[in-house]
Order: sequence, then C-alpha cells, then structure tokens
Amino acid sequence: MPTRTLRTRLRALYEGSGATADRFRYLLLGFDLLTVTWLVASSFFTRSPWHTGIDIAIGLVFLADLLARLWIASRPRREILSLWGLADILVILSLLFPVWGEGLAFLRVLRLYRVFHSPQTLDQLRDDIPGFRRGETTIRAALNLTIFLFAMTSLVYQTQQRINPDIRNYVDALYFTVTTLSTTGFGDITLVGASGRLLSVVIMIVGISLFLRLVQVVLRPPKAHFPCPVCGLRRHDHDAVHCKACGTVLNIPDDGLD
Repeated sequence: MPTRTLRTRLRALYEGSGATADRFRYLLLGFDLLTVTWLVASSFFTRSPWHTGIDIAIGLVFLADLLARLWIASRPRREILSLWGLADILVILSLLFPVWGEGLAFLRVLRLYRVFHSPQTLDQLRDDIPGFRRGETTIRAALNLTIFLFAMTSLVYQTQQRINPDIRNYVDALYFTVTTLSTTGFGDITLVGASGRLLSVVIMIVGISLFLRLVQVVLRPPKAHFPCPVCGLRRHDHDAVHCKACGTVLNIPDDGLD
C-alpha cells in the first residue's frame, strides 16, 4: 500500500467522520478501559512472567497508536512534547521496560482523559448518545472527577505498595483516596513518608476542587455547548435563538428531549 494512501486512511480513522471512524475510536476507548481494568485486577495477584507479557503487549499497542498519531499529525514535534505525548512515552517505556513493577504505567489512566476530551470523541458522543449534548457539562465534570480518582488511586498504589503494609491492592488505595478526597479521614490507612503526605495534600486540594466543580454544574441551569460563529461565545441556553453576547442567530442542535 502506498505510504500516502496509508497515511490518508489513518487520518480518516483518527480524525474523520463516518461509521468506520466511529467504530475505530470506540475500539480505542474500549481498549483503554480494558487496560485500566487490567491495571486494577492485576494488583490482586502475585506478579509473574505472564503479567509482564500482557504489559508488553499493551505497551506495543500504545506504541503503535502513538506512532500512528505522530505520523498523521501536522506538527509531530508539538504532539510528542505535549503533556499527553510525554505521558504516553512514559507509559510505553514503563510497560516495555518494567524496571519498577508497573512503574509509571499508572499514567495510562490519563489516556482516558485525552480520549474523552478529544473533539472527535465529543462530537461522536453528542451524535450517538441521546441527551449527551444537554448534559455534557455535568457528564464531563463527573468524568474528570472519576479519572482523577482512578489516577490518584493508581499513584497511591504504585508509590506505597512496597513500603506501606496498609496498601496491599487497589481496593486499599481506592479506600484511602476516597476518604482523603472527601476529607472523611478515618485514619486507619495513612501514607508513609514525606512524599506520601504531599500526595495526600494533592488529593485533597485537587479532588475537592473537582468535586465542587461537579456540584456547581449540577446545581446551575444547564447550558448548550455551541460556539457562536461570530463572537465565539461557547455556552448558551438550550432554547436560545440569538447569541446573548452579539445577537447572531444561532442554530443549536436539539436532541428533541424535554
């Protein structure tokens, strides 16, 4: 297959529209969800060579995905030096060359953030899921909190499992993260060392901020995400006919739901 044709097909899969591109992006999203599930499930078993084999296989898929995205990117250097590009590199290295167990592989949870917030995925969800457009702000706030919760749980587990007898698996790490984020703080599990205390502070500050953000969007009147073609204002009432900033006539898509 000619190189140009292959690149065009890859770009259509990653950035295009249509049923094939939709299925491909859902496949990538499903694979990321499976890797997070494996990350959690593997903590309950003693690490063995087949764990390493599965991690290497996951790392090879991530590597192929990264190389494909770089190949079709208009600015590959910017892509690779972005936060998500660097996170992908760290994940791939830790999976293919496991020096410290799973090492930085917990960063694979952050891939979900990138996928869920990509313009192509959001457009796809708006088209495929009834009511997503109307509740998009609330759904995204809930996803941000959930992804942060899993990322911190993974970080707590990876940094504490070898030095903290209270953190034996992901359930212990999740329990600590939730009690810390909610400021309940039962005290039966604590993180050891200065790094553990600093991690607890990060969980409380960022986690509470994300939780308050979720409460805010749930309580305030829902808005439609629809950029005004003239002034760029992104949020409007769902039944708005004119942009409240510049008066431009809007054509906001409606799901037909009350």
